Amino acid sequence: MPLPSNPVQGSLFEENYLVRTLGSIASSADVALTELVANGWDAGATRVDITVPSSTGQLLVVTDDGAGLTPEQFRHRWMTLGYNRVRHQGLDADFPPERHDFRRRAYGRNGVGRHGLLCFGDTYEVETRRDGAGARFVVGITSGRDPFVLRSEQRFPSTGHGTKLSVTLTRHLPDSDKLLDVLSARFLHDPNFAVGVNGRTIPLEKLPGLLDQTVLDLGDGGTAKAIFFDSTKGARTTRQQGIAFWVGGRLVGAPSWVLGTRPVIDGRTSIAKRYTAIVTTDALFDDVLSDWSGFKATPRVMKLFDRVHAYVHEQFRRVSRERADETREGVLRDFRTELEQLQPLARLEISEFVEEIAASDYEIPPETMSVAVRAVINLEKSKSGIALLEKLAQLSEEDVGALDRILSEWSARDALAVLDEIDRRLAVLEGLSRLSADKNVDELKTLHPLVTQARWLFGPEFESAEYASNVSLRRAVEKVFGRRIDADAFENYRRRPDLLLLSDATLAALAVDEFESGSGLAQMRDVLLIELKRGGHAIGREEMNQAIDYVEELLACGLLDSAPYIRAFVVGHEVRNGQLVRKLGENPERGTIRATTYSQLIRTAEQRLFRLRDRLRERYGQVAESDLLSKIFSEPRQMEFRTVEAEA
Repeated sequence: MPLPSNPVQGSLFEENYLVRTLGSIASSADVALTELVANGWDAGATRVDITVPSSTGQLLVVTDDGAGLTPEQFRHRWMTLGYNRVRHQGLDADFPPERHDFRRRAYGRNGVGRHGLLCFGDTYEVETRRDGAGARFVVGITSGRDPFVLRSEQRFPSTGHGTKLSVTLTRHLPDSDKLLDVLSARFLHDPNFAVGVNGRTIPLEKLPGLLDQTVLDLGDGGTAKAIFFDSTKGARTTRQQGIAFWVGGRLVGAPSWVLGTRPVIDGRTSIAKRYTAIVTTDALFDDVLSDWSGFKATPRVMKLFDRVHAYVHEQFRRVSRERADETREGVLRDFRTELEQLQPLARLEISEFVEEIAASDYEIPPETMSVAVRAVINLEKSKSGIALLEKLAQLSEEDVGALDRILSEWSARDALAVLDEIDRRLAVLEGLSRLSADKNVDELKTLHPLVTQARWLFGPEFESAEYASNVSLRRAVEKVFGRRIDADAFENYRRRPDLLLLSDATLAALAVDEFESGSGLAQMRDVLLIELKRGGHAIGREEMNQAIDYVEELLACGLLDSAPYIRAFVVGHEVRNGQLVRKLGENPERGTIRATTYSQLIRTAEQRLFRLRDRLRERYGQVAESDLLSKIFSEPRQMEFRTVEAEA
């Protein structure tokens, strides 16, 4: 069945449709006015002036001396939603007749920037002149069949060319000082284009983001002035980046990071998008192509390119050294999980490797840097082969004999497992010895989790892997200690089911289950309770009595599925009045409460590890992580999510 030629109904537009689809153009004053200044650029203007009122209710005006529009062009270009400028006008700006020899690449693409005045009001006026005719139009937003309409039109004879936009400002009052900085930075690369705000402009040498000015010697008395900018200092983004050449106050070609046929830097990199260089000279008029689209390939131009190439590379090296820490921090943060699995010395070596690369090679993309760092980490994880042979070649006769005895009784894998465990325990011991006496350390996030994860510190009977978090025990502990739990004090509260945060301490509670001989049911046999006091807390009679009360309440709470023996440790920085051990109950004994200090834990652990820490002090005492690595490892991070499929 053929469809009728006339539609049943056309499209309808909701109120404020156009404003809502303009995005930041309709909500950010500097973005809106940047788009309107860009319209003047595309119209071949040499100057755009903006008048910003001091308060709402007054006129905001944007005036340019560009080519302007005829009434017919206005109706077609301005009033077409999504006007395709490239298709209808090409890639270059539209200049007035007297500027026929100017060349400029246009910014406009999709025809939305011209509605920038809607950021400030729902109705605005356009007055434009071209080809001996002038016209004044009033445009406003609406709803229903059209998102915006032409409310009125006046035509009049006129000379000259240009466009004036005005709106009664009802919202988003711009800051004129900030606006001048932003616009000057975004359009700094063409000397034939100036932007003024309330009659003020900023000289090139005073623009925000200026990093360096240097005079380059071109030989034969010729010189060029080179200026290097951080374009993002005054503006979040820039329209064009690269090296802009000005000869006699006129732009040659378009800004680019290519000198002739030689690229200076990959324009796609973040550092290239951030910086801009301007080179001004009056010495090369005869070396410019007739249409000012570029330079002739003359010896003087080649010398200019050589000087500029060296200058720009030196500036990039300087700023890359200044930004090396920023780059290194970002890369190391990306590999935080992998770095935590390495030994301190390996971490430090990787940190220094990243710093050296970041400072010496500013063109390296982040993706390439990540690949290099991952490769180095993998090498650190799998050091073997040649490195092992080198170590064997350096062994003394005594060490060779010791190694032979080890390998005769152990497999290499078993020996490595034992040595790794010893290494972990020595690392915990070293951490305790350094941190427990440091008043500035964050005990809650650093010292307490370190101790509560090392049960072996409290005695050989607690080394068993049977000790684990128990749901029944946790409920009982939460009931007893509920009034003291401080869940907001520790961001990992819900991630550690075996760790509770109290108002003045950290509490770890673990249990060992056994099968009851009569019923065959599992029940709690032993409970390990560790209460670590914060700050420089001393343990006295009151703290011990409080611990006894808690143990008694725990046994009587009714949530434990048996009557386990409780071994409680109260750990602080010192013990007063000799309150070292208290027993609970007689026939049967129900538990012990023992006061201890961090220093006592350290001494005991050293004895149990055969004073290996003293013998290996060089390995642990002289390896200190960099401040940056310490900062990264201390930052909170998002846990990785794993998808768990439901069991059928």
